[in-house]
Amino acid sequence: MSTTETTEPPGAAVALHPAYRWAILLLVSGALFGSYYLYDALGMVADLVQRDHHIGEVHYGFLSGAYSMAGALALLTCGQLIDRMGTKRSILLFGAISTLAGIITAIAPSFGILLLGRFLLGLGGEPMSVAINTVLSRYWKGRALSFAFGVSLTFSRLGTVAADRSPQWAHSVYGSGAARAPLVLAAFIGGTCLLGGLINYLVERRAERRYALPAAGTTDKLSFAQVRSFDRSYWLLTGVCLAFYAALFPFQSFAAKLLIEGHGIGRDEAGVLLSYLPTSAMVAAPLFGILVDRVGHRALLLLLGLLLVLPVFPLLAVPSQAPYVPIILLCVSFSLIPAVLWPSVTYLVDERRLGTAYALLTLLQQLAVWAISAILGWSNDLAKASAQHPSGYALGMWLLAALCGLGLLCGLFLFQRERGIHSHGL
Repeated sequence: MSTTETTEPPGAAVALHPAYRWAILLLVSGALFGSYYLYDALGMVADLVQRDHHIGEVHYGFLSGAYSMAGALALLTCGQLIDRMGTKRSILLFGAISTLAGIITAIAPSFGILLLGRFLLGLGGEPMSVAINTVLSRYWKGRALSFAFGVSLTFSRLGTVAADRSPQWAHSVYGSGAARAPLVLAAFIGGTCLLGGLINYLVERRAERRYALPAAGTTDKLSFAQVRSFDRSYWLLTGVCLAFYAALFPFQSFAAKLLIEGHGIGRDEAGVLLSYLPTSAMVAAPLFGILVDRVGHRALLLLLGLLLVLPVFPLLAVPSQAPYVPIILLCVSFSLIPAVLWPSVTYLVDERRLGTAYALLTLLQQLAVWAISAILGWSNDLAKASAQHPSGYALGMWLLAALCGLGLLCGLFLFQRERGIHSHGL
């Protein structure tokens, strides 16, 4: 009998059973489902929230953008926090914050408390996504990482679809004509953030005791010292990212109200139309990804996506114009542009700086979404946009159109630069 002691736990040499990997994937994806439902549920009752809390478009713009402001602040420090706490504790913590945010939003007696709930959702939702990406990288790298990210993205989109279609499948909840009942439903569904995080914590802890686990994944962190090394192509791609998402996400927050009051369609139909955005992305984005991988020409395809989105908001600015064509164009661009944009970063930035590149891109995106949400609310108030004055929504749509024009300009410069350099493979 050997007298040598070992510090390795029993089973440390045993490879992780696939069931644990699948369980973790489904649990964290379920948490993302709840987070996305909470985020998008507010937009479906935007008009009711404004009426119930006696607020105008400016205040609703700040309410909508509070998530992005909180997300930007959280992204500055969440990388270090996740590394220190570990992914299982981080997902549980941020899932609990997200669930609490949903509860506060649902029962808020005043606009200030409602704003707090939305802010807390940003503090929980964005870091939770970062932690989930990290844990997926840990357990699925070298096996089917793209598949795992695709599954988590699908669950995220399903959360948006469920929120957009809630006036249909939860019609009785909207029957009261008040915002509270739909937001209570959202808080209940948002409980999957906490439930998924809690069960994932237990599963990961059990796996750590029984199996030899892969090394912890790398968390994206922002290093300002590395920012100076990024070349002009990266900053042009950043311009495209900011313009596109700063137009898209604030539009989604105001879209139901725009379609109901500006185009005179019912809440159910508005929800169905808006649900086409995430639904089409679930199906088309992977197909566009395969296309881009096969044919290349990323800068050209990005330019094509930006051209498709350019007429969307001018068409939506006309109350007499049926919204179906611009929504279809937005669906195509919403599938194509992300499929090209995010992978393109890896061709423009050294691998050692990818964490900073993605963290900076996400941070600036959140700040831009917050600013444009506030500006869009201000423009609607300025133009007195309402059901009685549907043409008042035109000013905001033209502002978003101008933003898309700036994105197209950045995309054009990027295409010309990369065609001349031929070094990054775009």
